[in-house]
Amino acid sequence: MAQLFGKSARIAKGGSVQALGMRALRAWALGMRGWLMALSLALVAACAPITRDHGYVPTDEELALITVAKDTRESVATKIGRPSASGLLNDLGWYYVESRFVTKGAMSPKETSREVVAISFTEAGVVENIERFGLEKGQIVPLSRRVTTDNVKAAGILRQLFGNIGGLNADQLLK
Repeated sequence: MAQLFGKSARIAKGGSVQALGMRALRAWALGMRGWLMALSLALVAACAPITRDHGYVPTDEELALITVAKDTRESVATKIGRPSASGLLNDLGWYYVESRFVTKGAMSPKETSREVVAISFTEAGVVENIERFGLEKGQIVPLSRRVTTDNVKAAGILRQLFGNIGGLNADQLLK
């Protein structure tokens, strides 16, 4: 029986093989407890959500630099920059889009929020409207406005920008 525990299993005076086996088992269990704790911490850390932001939306402070009915496309480009490739640039206005994606564990990323800043221009290229939109319970909600008219000319574009929330997957983001 002493051979089951290898060379370290020598029977001490008055001791028994069974007592020595219990000590070895206890030492093994203490070592395993450390490994189990490390494995548990690694699993918990792997499940922590990872948040990534995509796109760019100017802050309220940056938008305050733009004066409605005074600034032009060129001055807006100088003050806050043009929309990136993920934004939209057309004759009706510029649309800055920012999205937040959260990845939990091995799950695919989910879009949790989207914000759009719409800057509309007149035919002459002068700023006409500045509006910030967000989503609340799946509905497009204006967050702030500095306008000379009632609404953005291209409301259909906003619906398209917000329409695919949650419909993107990681493959589409990498393209």
